[in-house]
Amino acid sequence: MRRSLFWSGHVWWGIAFLIVCLATFLVPSEAYSQDPDSIPPDSARVLGGITVRVARPAITVGGASAVVLDIDSLGGMPSPSMDEVLRSMPLIQIRQNSRGEVQPALRGSEDRQITIIMDGVPLSIGWDHRTDMSIIPLTAARSVTLVRGLSSILYGPNTLGGVVEVDVARGPGHVEAVDPFSLGFSIDETGANNMSVTAGRLISGTSHQWVVRGGGGFSDRRGYPISGEVLTDKSLRAQFLSDDALRLNSDRRRFDGFLSARYLDEDGGWASVAVSGFDLERGVPPEAHQNKPRLWRYPEQRRMIAAVTGGTGQRVTGWGEGDLEASIGFDVGHTRIEQFKTVGYRAIEETEDADDRVITGRVLGEHTLGADGALRASATIAEVSHDEVLTQTSSGSAEFSYQQRLWSVGLETELRPSARGLTTITLGVSHDGANTPESADKSAVDAMSDFGLRMGLSSLVTEGALVHGGVSRRSRFPSLRELYSGALGRFEPNPDLKPETLFGTEAGFTVTGSSGEIQLVGFHQRLTNGIVRRSFNDGVSGPRFQRVNQHEVRSSGMELLLSGSIGGSTMTGDLTVQSVDGFDVDGSVVDLEYEPAVVGKLGFDMPIPGQISLGGEARYVGEQKCENPEVGGLQALASSTSFDFGIRRGFDVSREGILGRLDVSASVKNVTDSAIYDQCGLPLPGRLLQVQFRIR
Repeated sequence: MRRSLFWSGHVWWGIAFLIVCLATFLVPSEAYSQDPDSIPPDSARVLGGITVRVARPAITVGGASAVVLDIDSLGGMPSPSMDEVLRSMPLIQIRQNSRGEVQPALRGSEDRQITIIMDGVPLSIGWDHRTDMSIIPLTAARSVTLVRGLSSILYGPNTLGGVVEVDVARGPGHVEAVDPFSLGFSIDETGANNMSVTAGRLISGTSHQWVVRGGGGFSDRRGYPISGEVLTDKSLRAQFLSDDALRLNSDRRRFDGFLSARYLDEDGGWASVAVSGFDLERGVPPEAHQNKPRLWRYPEQRRMIAAVTGGTGQRVTGWGEGDLEASIGFDVGHTRIEQFKTVGYRAIEETEDADDRVITGRVLGEHTLGADGALRASATIAEVSHDEVLTQTSSGSAEFSYQQRLWSVGLETELRPSARGLTTITLGVSHDGANTPESADKSAVDAMSDFGLRMGLSSLVTEGALVHGGVSRRSRFPSLRELYSGALGRFEPNPDLKPETLFGTEAGFTVTGSSGEIQLVGFHQRLTNGIVRRSFNDGVSGPRFQRVNQHEVRSSGMELLLSGSIGGSTMTGDLTVQSVDGFDVDGSVVDLEYEPAVVGKLGFDMPIPGQISLGGEARYVGEQKCENPEVGGLQALASSTSFDFGIRRGFDVSREGILGRLDVSASVKNVTDSAIYDQCGLPLPGRLLQVQFRIR
């Protein structure tokens, strides 16, 4: 079924692309001093690179809690996907669903309530108002920021429960240096391989600076290994579980490439262009706890993301200082889904071909309010188009076109009332809206709008001790897929869905000492009209799902984040304890899917003799529940514990030239070969040995 890797035209195109990148950029870069960047809407410290070594807490301008990870690219996975990076982050849950998509969850907030942005382009605005993180390569990423709390009001529509922001080329400020060349390669015991090549050049003059980068990545696997503990589980259907000792239909082949350029002048004005894309073929592992799971493959999945951004930099005006930033984003893609009749994946029953286009525009401005504050404003507009062709082997084809427009305007002020500036108060208000000009053959949805509010506070009570908190109200409008998609017969559309509204509060403290940091945050969130899925069986079409509005979803809990060092060793830990419940109109409690009461991680990184570094991480996820349409309700998903270990060493290659260091690492994932589940019937890989090389 799979095309020959060696003779694939995409691979030849990819090799040509990498050669061009190397020929263009393989020149030693020049160093340049770095100026402070202007403050973004939520100014958390950022992270770059691939391998997480130390997790540290941070606070954004408005008092929202965030996470900073000190990243070391040495020994990291070449051409990583977004989910591979975020799975290493503390206090965020990452899960693969039955469509093969990987999604985040925070504090009871699910994937569609978390905004994902790449160079100002909101990847979570589209047909489904979320993005599959497993197919978003981060080969090009310079930095990633996670705001896990109540984020700024200025991020645009549908931002409720957190923000993941990836920067490729955008941003003011001088760049100190650019890696002129980097080559990475990894291989695991199943033969799966992953490689990346990047190159860059920094050109600095007396009055300007250019930064140009390009590269690409490639990954291929036949499938991932399955835990022996999973194979002995009598509740799972063996025919949907494994094939030749690998997880059934879990193969994947991906190529990605990027090209970016940024210009900065002596007055602080800047402009950037970034284009990235990928071509993917993959299978979707079936849910092994059902008799009729999805039997899907994605033979074609292509996407291109382009962002054009520019800013004035900080400029002196008649009232103080200010800057202005504008961006235009294009996100286009094509997806083909094949649904098969049997587990042999040969006889196609139905196909879905979808073309998506999202065009976004955003303007962000900032101006000082004397010496004691700042005023910020933003405007965001997005147009989503989705065209699909559904083909059944028994009845022919049908075409459908959908369109949605979303917009948001926001105003936020930051004040420092004390003369010493130890306390910062942020107040914000927004107005958001959505309409659906095209709804194919289904009922149109009336235009919707709502307001948002946010107040945040942070105060340095003593040296090294900061208290912080916030209150927020935001709404999210149903996506086109939630309203209209039948998911090849798996879902019943529901055009009557209402917007969901989140009211959230958080408060906590961060203490920083000479050997480490600790952050403790308590939160409470109330989601009204939350969109959840419910299973049913109408006796005609068999077991199916439908998205409905839950009267209310309440989540309360506590997050603890620790990081510290002893000598050359570092320790990190995070713990989330939460209670998440749904409520019907009559006040009765309704259990929800995939809301574990306890989640935590503990990691370490330590040097050992021979210039070798040893690291490891233990993860625990408490018991959860999941909807099973074949039993007409929820069933339990047991708690799980897993352990990873790794070892790495660096070698100096040359003191001159573009190749200076070689790093070699080996890791064992899921050392105990435990049964670990993202969702019911969808086990994660068993024990897996991987070796990685990187030279730069």
